[in-house]
Amino acid sequence: MNSVWGRSLVVLVLFALGCLVLWPIFGAVAAWAVFSAGLLFSIFLHLRHISVLLGWLRDPTPDAVPQGIGIWDEVFAAFYRMLRRQRQSESQLSATLEDFQQAGAAMPDGLVILDQADRIEWCNPVAERHLGIDRNRDAGQQITYLVRHPQFAETLRMQNYSEPLMLRQSRGSSLILSVQLVPYGDRQKLVISRDVTELERVETMRRDFIANVSHELRTPLTVVGGFLETISDMNAADGDLLRRSLPLMMDQARRMQRLVEDLLTLSRLESANNPAREERVSAPDLARALYQDALALSSGRHRIKLDIGCEDGLIGSEDELRSAFSNLISNAIRYTPDGGEVAISWQRRGNQAVFSVRDSGIGINPEHIPRLTERFYRVDRSRSRETGGTGLGLAIVKHVLNRHQGQLEVASEAGRGSTFSALFPEARLLAAETGKVALAKTA
Repeated sequence: MNSVWGRSLVVLVLFALGCLVLWPIFGAVAAWAVFSAGLLFSIFLHLRHISVLLGWLRDPTPDAVPQGIGIWDEVFAAFYRMLRRQRQSESQLSATLEDFQQAGAAMPDGLVILDQADRIEWCNPVAERHLGIDRNRDAGQQITYLVRHPQFAETLRMQNYSEPLMLRQSRGSSLILSVQLVPYGDRQKLVISRDVTELERVETMRRDFIANVSHELRTPLTVVGGFLETISDMNAADGDLLRRSLPLMMDQARRMQRLVEDLLTLSRLESANNPAREERVSAPDLARALYQDALALSSGRHRIKLDIGCEDGLIGSEDELRSAFSNLISNAIRYTPDGGEVAISWQRRGNQAVFSVRDSGIGINPEHIPRLTERFYRVDRSRSRETGGTGLGLAIVKHVLNRHQGQLEVASEAGRGSTFSALFPEARLLAAETGKVALAKTA
C-alpha cells in the first residue's frame, strides 16, 4: 500500500503544480475550475469503481474480476489474487475432506462423528447398516433418538469411554456390535462400531465345546469309576457282578476312545501344518468298500443299496474321504429304524461329482439343518447317546470337504428321511477314461 499511496500522492502533487502553472497564464478562476474539474472526475472514477466492486462482491468469481484504472487496477488485481488463494485453499480442504470420507467409507468398522451436543455430523455406510441411521436424513439429529440402547445413552451421559459396549440389535436381528466412544477436539466424539457377531458365535461354540466334552467324558467315567469302586469295596470278586459290569465298562471305554479319536481327527484337519494329501482316489471302489462296511454295521436290520453312476475318481486324501463318507453312512444307519432303507450313490451332476447317502429315517426339522455341522450339536441328545454317536461326525465331514474344495448339501424332512450329499468341483475329478485330472471349465 505504501507504493500505491506514494504514486497517488505524486499524481496529486503534479496535478496541483499544473494548476499553479495555469494560474498566471489563464487567471485564478480558470486554474480553480481546472482543479475542481479534475477533483470531480477523480471522485466520479472512484465512485464508479466502488460501484463495480460492490456489484462483483455479490458474486465474486476469479473469471469475472472487473478491470480498473490506476490504483483500482491494483485493487482489483489484489482481490483476484486473494480470491484465487481462497479457492485453492477451499479446493485443498475439499480434497482432504473427500479423502477422509472415502477412507472412512472404506473402513470395515462403522464411524460416526458427533458434535458437542451428541448430534450426528457424519457417518460412513457401515455405521448406517450397524446402527440403522441415514447420513443425509439424520444429520443434526441426537444419536440417542436413533440408537435406543439404555447402556449407550448412559455411557454418553456419564462420559465413561474407557470400555467398549456390547450392543445386541433388536427387531429380530442377530447382529452383535462392539461400540467404542472416543472423545476428541472441542468436546466432539467418534463412535466406532464393529460387528463381533461371528466372534461371539465362535466364543459361544468354544464354551459349548468345553461344556459338551466335559459332559461326554463325565458319563462314561462315572460308570467305569462306579463299577470299579464297587468291585474294590467287595471282599471277594462277585462273578455275576463282573460279568454284568465288565461289558458296560468296555462300552463306556470304547465310547471315550471314539470321542478322543474324533477330537484328534478334528485337530489334525484344522491344523495348518497338516495340508491335505493329493492322492489318486478311486471313488467308485471306495463307495463299494463302504457299502460292505454298511452291510456289516446294519447287520441285516436295513435295506442297503449302492448306485455307482460314474467311474470318475477324485484327487485328495483317501483316509480323509473315507472318514467323511463313513460318517455319513453310519449316521444314516444310526437314525434309520429297523426295516428302513439306506441308499449310497456316486454320481456325476453337471460339472460336479456327488457322493450322497439317502435314508428313510427320522428326518430333521428345517431349523436344525444350518447347525448340524457344529461340534456336539444334536437334534435329539438322548437318541444320539443311545446310538453311540460322539456329536463330531458332521463336523469332521465339513472340515474334510473344505480341505477338498467341496461342500455339503442337506435335504431333510421330519419323519420322511434325509439326504446328505458331498459335492466336489470338476478340478478335483479324475476322468474315468484317461485317469487324468479333469480340467475345470472357465466361466
